[in-house]
Amino acid sequence: MAINLKDLVIVSGMPGVFRMVANRNNGLIVEDMDSGKRRFAPARVHQFTPLESITIFTEDEEGITLGEVFESMLAKQESTPAPEPNSDSQSLRKYFTEVAPTHDPDRVRISDIRKILRWFHFLHARNLLQPEPETPTGEEEE
Repeated sequence: MAINLKDLVIVSGMPGVFRMVANRNNGLIVEDMDSGKRRFAPARVHQFTPLESITIFTEDEEGITLGEVFESMLAKQESTPAPEPNSDSQSLRKYFTEVAPTHDPDRVRISDIRKILRWFHFLHARNLLQPEPETPTGEEEE
């Protein structure tokens, strides 16, 4: 099971997670997840980070994707609910060690964990952490 983070972006200077609607050569048209309002975010003013491209540092230098971390967080949600992002640093690190045991604590800062938790709570509250549909392997589409 892989979490589908396709078309979800973080836009610098704008709070929350947005859905990318269209790509222009001078920026992106993004859609607010709550209101559905679309707006143009110029590349001169904003930086864009697709959620599916985010990788968490690990001790073995392999890295784990944000989607894998979200999968682990969802799997443990019943037994160990995700803490609020403004929780104390010690409990955040302890939780993150549970859901991403191979993360590199020297390079993954508490501020990074807070961001990941904010995104997780945002997406989970809107039921957007859905698995990607399984694509049959070896079969050709007609």
